[in-house]
Amino acid sequence: MNSEELFIAEKAYRRLDLCLSEMMELSRSRAQALIEEGLVTLNDRPCRQSDGVKPGDAVRYVLPEAKPVELMPEDIPLDILYEDEDLCVVNKSRGMVVHPAVGNESGTLVNALLYHFDGLSTIGGEVRPGIVHRIDKMTSGLLVVAKNDMAHEGLAHQFADHSAHRSYIALVAGNIKEDTGTVDAPIGRHPTERKRMAVVPNGRRAVTHFRVLYRFSSVTLLSLELETGRTHQIRVHMAHSHHPLVGDSVYSSGKNDLGMEGQALHGWRLQFTHPKTGEHMVFRAPLPEDMQRALMRLGYPGSLSYPGEETL
Repeated sequence: MNSEELFIAEKAYRRLDLCLSEMMELSRSRAQALIEEGLVTLNDRPCRQSDGVKPGDAVRYVLPEAKPVELMPEDIPLDILYEDEDLCVVNKSRGMVVHPAVGNESGTLVNALLYHFDGLSTIGGEVRPGIVHRIDKMTSGLLVVAKNDMAHEGLAHQFADHSAHRSYIALVAGNIKEDTGTVDAPIGRHPTERKRMAVVPNGRRAVTHFRVLYRFSSVTLLSLELETGRTHQIRVHMAHSHHPLVGDSVYSSGKNDLGMEGQALHGWRLQFTHPKTGEHMVFRAPLPEDMQRALMRLGYPGSLSYPGEETL
């Protein structure tokens, strides 16, 4: 059955297809196809891809009934930091979707994993084999992947009881006065825009700890650690704190003059206990090149690959 949704634009977009792509987390081509098929209206009127969108405009769209996704192995290069018979640790590049969904049926991390590995856990379901936890498409960084159900159950338990630790590096707008702090604010689905999350009274508890690594004139470099793992948690919490991530096109303007595409957020360190051997494992992934160039342009005096590591 087709589903109809409505959202109210909170900011201006120069093109409707860009607005639909960002708010629905669809590929640009998928958003354009929906408009061309007459499945989108702007303020209840027929529209074109190139129509501008103003704050307060009503975008109504119909999503055709989803067809079953056929998972296909794809020869996509992966940055694999570690592998054994039970699990692997991957440094996901910015722009890669973790698992297939409507609008992103191929080119995902799962498609690549199916090509590189013979077996993956089944607990995550048919379209998420091996996936224990996720990070956003436009966020780079570390993921642990389970090759069997035993490993998946052990790892999932660690994320649930917070014994596994995920650390991120981010650039946020403005100057944060506190050297350290915690954002403890419940997160749930945005009341009017289904693809966005928000701090809402009836949301699930979400806790993010942050530490200032360096203050520039207009942005702040942060180290962040997740205590919980809600969808878009860091992005929502920082926007709620009036310090949105630089380059975040959903929770801020998305504009930046630092040469980055997507939000300046990278999962640089991952710690967990091996579910079979009991070994404590720690992995690091250097900042992607565009974030390193941004720090160089800003004049950061520390390590560009692992900023703030010397203070840990």
